[in-house]
Amino acid sequence: MAGFKDVFERIETKFLLDDVQYNELMKRLEPMAAIDSYGKTSILNIYFDTPDYKLIERSLEKPVYKEKLRLRTYGIPEDSTNAFIEIKKKYKGIVYKRRISMPYSEALEYLVEGKRPKKTSQISNEIDYFVKYYKGLRPAMAISYDRIAMAGIEDPELRITFDNNIRWRTENLTLKAGNTGKDILLPGQHLMELKIAGAMSMELARILDELNIRQTSFSKYGKGYQDFMYGKNMEAMEENSKIALFRKAV
Repeated sequence: MAGFKDVFERIETKFLLDDVQYNELMKRLEPMAAIDSYGKTSILNIYFDTPDYKLIERSLEKPVYKEKLRLRTYGIPEDSTNAFIEIKKKYKGIVYKRRISMPYSEALEYLVEGKRPKKTSQISNEIDYFVKYYKGLRPAMAISYDRIAMAGIEDPELRITFDNNIRWRTENLTLKAGNTGKDILLPGQHLMELKIAGAMSMELARILDELNIRQTSFSKYGKGYQDFMYGKNMEAMEENSKIALFRKAV
């Protein structure tokens, strides 16, 4: 896809909005930001992790430094669809993202089967090191959502995104399955991400304050993982309860 950058360095701030806040904010943003040329996009991701979920467990501890590896496509891919392999790092609140692109089938061969990519670069070398460092790295969870992206009219560095229908799954980990899985957000919720190179403008800060839109800590993979573990714990409790009832009966 033309226009996609391979290296990012920026501040990302997240906010959870209800329907009323979202609709009013969209009106207020009209003078300063417009929906970009891609319009509404379905973003599909596979997050890679160790068998004991070391990466997401560490991320949820909110350390000074954390990193993730994911495979991403924009829309449901065919084998030849351009896919992105991304290392996303966060250090002291600054997000650094580095990525390479290749056909979806080749990306899977590279990450899952260990087959060397046709083109190598400094970023692919970093991905190689990541895969070797975290032993047993494998597809762990699919995270998908529908996104509306906006770019600043006067400030080209300003980017605002709104994500809905955020879903997770740990089975059928192919991006060809599309945006399917269990919902993360509550009905009527919207996840907004403000992505800027520096400080937020006074005007935007004023608008958010007037609409009572507050910053929140939110990780899509983190929330999906927490929901997944909650389900596993509930299943274990139910099984233990059945065993206890059986023993009591005999």
